[in-house]
Amino acid sequence: MFNFEIVAGETVRHVLDDKRADVLGIVHSAYQAHESGDSINPDSYFLRFPEKPDSRIIALPAFLGAGVQLAGIKWIASFPGNTRIGAPRASAVLLLNDYETGYPIACLEAASISSARTAASAAVAATALRPGGFGGTRIAVVGGGVIARNICDYLAVAGCVPDSYLVHDLDEASGQALADHVRSTQNCPAVFTADLDDALRADTVVFATTALEPYVSTPFKPGQVVLHVSLRDLAPEVVLAADNVLDDIDHCLKAQTSPHLAEQRSGSRDFVNGTLAGVLNGEVTLSPDRPVIFSPFGLGVLDLAVGAFVLGEARKDGTAIEVPNFFGETRRW
Repeated sequence: MFNFEIVAGETVRHVLDDKRADVLGIVHSAYQAHESGDSINPDSYFLRFPEKPDSRIIALPAFLGAGVQLAGIKWIASFPGNTRIGAPRASAVLLLNDYETGYPIACLEAASISSARTAASAAVAATALRPGGFGGTRIAVVGGGVIARNICDYLAVAGCVPDSYLVHDLDEASGQALADHVRSTQNCPAVFTADLDDALRADTVVFATTALEPYVSTPFKPGQVVLHVSLRDLAPEVVLAADNVLDDIDHCLKAQTSPHLAEQRSGSRDFVNGTLAGVLNGEVTLSPDRPVIFSPFGLGVLDLAVGAFVLGEARKDGTAIEVPNFFGETRRW
């Protein structure tokens, strides 16, 4: 009656690498379900460490209806120091709970799920915010890590194919590795640049860094699309000089994100045009005379949506691992 399954990282990656187009649709639908109120997405909870100010572990609880009917929580650690030993910055697990009984039903390795839903979010935003397509344009990626690589992969699947890529990273080896990845997987010209300003002039600029505070203070130009995935790269004046699309307004305007700093600077939320779901639904109007910045705080409902899909695929191919007798008691008497 009460089964519990584990889905290991190798299985998660196999499913996600083969099903990127499905994930794009899942994320698109999850945004719309959240906008319509068919979800519960409380605040994220941050566990911080005084002696490691750049490190944190975050809990993202959520419930998603919309045919998923699961609750759950992602527990994700971000320890940038891991990169010094050649390990990924982020590690995570996702626990899924049955909505009828509340019982946990599965635990999934979730760093790949988190990366995929983040990248898919950026790609969904890119297609919505540049409806004319990416032909004749350049995409610059600031940050050369795992998230950046996944964003490039999902942009390609979403049909966001520019004439060229430009990659900037403080670590040249990381930047060169991402440029190599784009060239080899997309057959698209891609080069590394040590000049941040050069990257910031691209038609589309993707931020996927571990920045803790703003370092970009020059406003963007009309027509530029900025996918501000890392959330803390832009000074308030840069945000205020653009149209702004968020994934969830209440969530994004906190925790000293760049939009939160812009709210503090301006004293209002008038600079926010609306949500990505609002853009997808045709309810948000953006000005062609201003740049547009998409800032996604990252919603737990997206992890649930993608995690539920991965669990279903793992069950189909027999790679979900059932743990016998996981629950010590399943009867009241």
